[in-house]
Amino acid sequence: MAESILKNIPYSVLDLATVLDGYTASDTFKASLKIAQQSDALGYTRYWFAEHHNMAGVASSAPPVLIGYIAGATKTIRVGSGGIMLPNHAPLIVAEQFGTLASLYPNRIDLGLGRAPGTDQVTAMAIRGENFNAVHNFPRDIDRLQQLFSADNHTSNVRAIPGEGLEIPIWILGSSTDSARLAAEKGLPYAFASHFAPAYFEQAILIYRNNFKPSRFLSEPYVMACVNVVAADTDEQAEILASSVKKMFLGVITGRREKLKPPVENINAHWNQMEQEAVAQMLYYSFIGSAETIKTNLADFVSKYGVNEVMSTSHIYDQTAKLYSNRLFAEIFK
Repeated sequence: MAESILKNIPYSVLDLATVLDGYTASDTFKASLKIAQQSDALGYTRYWFAEHHNMAGVASSAPPVLIGYIAGATKTIRVGSGGIMLPNHAPLIVAEQFGTLASLYPNRIDLGLGRAPGTDQVTAMAIRGENFNAVHNFPRDIDRLQQLFSADNHTSNVRAIPGEGLEIPIWILGSSTDSARLAAEKGLPYAFASHFAPAYFEQAILIYRNNFKPSRFLSEPYVMACVNVVAADTDEQAEILASSVKKMFLGVITGRREKLKPPVENINAHWNQMEQEAVAQMLYYSFIGSAETIKTNLADFVSKYGVNEVMSTSHIYDQTAKLYSNRLFAEIFK
C-alpha cells in the first residue's frame, strides 16, 4: 500500500547549508556538493537553498551563488531557491541573477520566493534600510518579476538581460495562510515550510486548493511539503542522529542559536518538559526512523494531505550518516 502511494511522488532536497560545530562554511559547501551529486544520481527532482542571514549555523546567505556552484557540478537535478526573500532584493536584480543561472543551466533552475526577511529584525533593517516595509510590495514584486521574465517585456525601458524570455518557474513559499491565498490568486505552485511551521500547514493547503485560479503557468494546484528527515538502519539509531536537529530547534526557541552539534545518547538531559514540548511542536512533521518506519508514516502523510511533492531537509551531524539517510529516503519512493 505504501509503495503504491509513494511510487509517483517526486522527492527533493532543501539544503540550509548547516554549519557543523567545529567546521567552517567552506566545509559546509563541500558537503552540500556531495549530497547534491548523490541526490542527482538517486533521482531527486530538486535541490534548493534557503536564504538566511546572521546565523552562525546557517551559511546560505547567498543562494544564487550556491545554486550556480551546485548546478555546475550536477547533471539533471533542478537547482533553485527555497527561497529568495524577495523583499530583501530589487526584482530586477533577482531577474538578472536567475536569468544568468537559467542561461548557464537551461531548464534546471527554480525560483522559490518568500516574503519573510530570513533573519532577525535588526539584520532585516540592515538589509532593507529605507525599504524595510518592502514586504507589503511582495505581490506587486512577483508581478514585476514575471514581467521581466516575459518575452513581451522586450519593448520596456527596463529589461532583464539575461532573463527576458526565459519564463523561469516561480514558486510561492510560505509558513502561513497569507502565502496560500497569494499562491492561489496567482496560480503558482505552493511550497509550505512544514519542517518548522507545522501549525498552519493543513489550513494553508486547504485555502490554496479551494481558492486556486488556473494560470498560464499552472492549470491545477500543486503542493510541495518540506519535512524533516532522519533515516538510519534502525529507529533507535535514527533517534540518536535526530538529537542534533532537536538541539538545533532548542536553540531557536531559547534564542541560543549555534552551529549544529554532534548527536547525544540522551536528549532528555538537555531540555526541560516545556522546551521538549515546544521543540516537538515545531518538528511535528518529521520522519525519523528506519526506511520501513519512514515509508509507512510518509505514505500516511501523503495520503492524508494529498501533497504532490515531498522535499526533505536533514540536519545530521555525521556526513556519512547524512549521505546514507539521503540514500534510504530516495529508496522509499522506488
